[in-house]
Amino acid sequence: MHNKSRRDFLLKTGYGLGGLAVSGFMPGGGVITSALADDAGLEALAGGNPLATKLPHFAAKAKTVIWLHMAGAPSTLDLYDYKPDLIKLAGTGVPASFLKGIKTSTQGGVTKLIATKRTWKQHGQSGAWFSDLLPNLAEHADDMAFIKSSVTIGATHDISIMKLNSGGLNPGRPTLGAWVQYALGSANPNLPAYVVLYNDKREPRGGVTNWSSGFLPAVYQGTPFRPGNSPILHLNNPEYLAVAEKRQALDLLKRLNEKHDGRYPDDTELQARTESYELAYRMQETAPEAVDFSKESDATKELYGLNNEATKAYGELLLRARRLTERGVRFIQVVSGPADIKGDSRDWDAHQNIEENHSTHARIVDKPIAGLLKDLKAKGLLESTLVVWTSEFGRTSWSESGDGRDHNPWGYTQWIAGGGINAGTTYGSTDEIGLQAEKGKEVDTYDLHATVLNQLGLDHLKLIYKYQGRSERPTVVYGKVIKELIA
Repeated sequence: MHNKSRRDFLLKTGYGLGGLAVSGFMPGGGVITSALADDAGLEALAGGNPLATKLPHFAAKAKTVIWLHMAGAPSTLDLYDYKPDLIKLAGTGVPASFLKGIKTSTQGGVTKLIATKRTWKQHGQSGAWFSDLLPNLAEHADDMAFIKSSVTIGATHDISIMKLNSGGLNPGRPTLGAWVQYALGSANPNLPAYVVLYNDKREPRGGVTNWSSGFLPAVYQGTPFRPGNSPILHLNNPEYLAVAEKRQALDLLKRLNEKHDGRYPDDTELQARTESYELAYRMQETAPEAVDFSKESDATKELYGLNNEATKAYGELLLRARRLTERGVRFIQVVSGPADIKGDSRDWDAHQNIEENHSTHARIVDKPIAGLLKDLKAKGLLESTLVVWTSEFGRTSWSESGDGRDHNPWGYTQWIAGGGINAGTTYGSTDEIGLQAEKGKEVDTYDLHATVLNQLGLDHLKLIYKYQGRSERPTVVYGKVIKELIA
């Protein structure tokens, strides 16, 4: 069969076979565009299924990562990082001493410091500070390990989100979930090992770049699940297609692909497409059940906030995340941002009116995340599941608009829970006005990635993929495991 007719056959049969159902394997939503790997980088594809289960470098503490990305960057000065000195200094100019070592357009004495308007209390035996925006999460203070000296590079959303997910400042690097899937394979052959969840009608900012396989083989890219009852496009068969016909068509596709694959052994894209068809076939039975809430108890639905319009959409994502965790999905990336919020309030990016913005978004995520932690703990899953609360950067202690906060990559808070983490602890701090991280304790994205990989039993220095003559690894040429965060 010559190339043109072969392509036509792939396209015509693919739609009927759920061929686009796992378009997460295919950059651009169904058309694989990643570059070909060199010979040295094909070790994961040689001689078998690239998604076969692989052993970690050492005994793992965690089996699954639930990566909670608070899109838009919340002000952790209004959530976790209580700064009484900032309250005292509110309304005054930014002292020049706090600006040393950073590049910002802010000039001391010009832009005014603003204080949080929230009420603060310490919680749990750890005495962790929470504002009144997060009353439900505060009940889990002793389950969390806070990283209060987080830093990153860049202060624009697209670049910093890319760095958060891939460690790169430009497109083309694999995301953390793709590295995990490459290193460990799949624990459940009937579901993708790397799933992306979001509760908006459109893709999150940056789209497929933020769950891309980059220079890894295309098969390791994340699979996005849309919100609602039909999260996977084209998964169901057309009414006229019988089960036997579907299987016969897939078998023919496989034989054609294997024949073509023999001519182009370095082309990882063809194998990715073949694997996606086979996975789609298996997912027709397993995926609907994995995202079906009908058998969950009323108490569980209430736990995640499914009975409240404000929390329902995000709560469904997290309940779905728990169900995927139970079914062996390795990496679940959850992006916040509800579909029913318009304009500037779609995410946490509060340059103006931070009180309204953060009250809205805290209400959306507080109960569902607390419910997730409680549910994982009750089911004995938290000890093997690493929950990461993260964002692209933090927000400043001043405002250029009067009632909001600007972007801050120099010092902010993130937290992790479960998966062998030293719960009830805090690592690092920011200065008295919550602007810059404590010197010597900065935790960059690379360090967070290295620590997450460590809990999965992976040494970020040994997790290597040969690409264009270079030995590439997840943390580029940086990164260290933050041992104080590990139990």
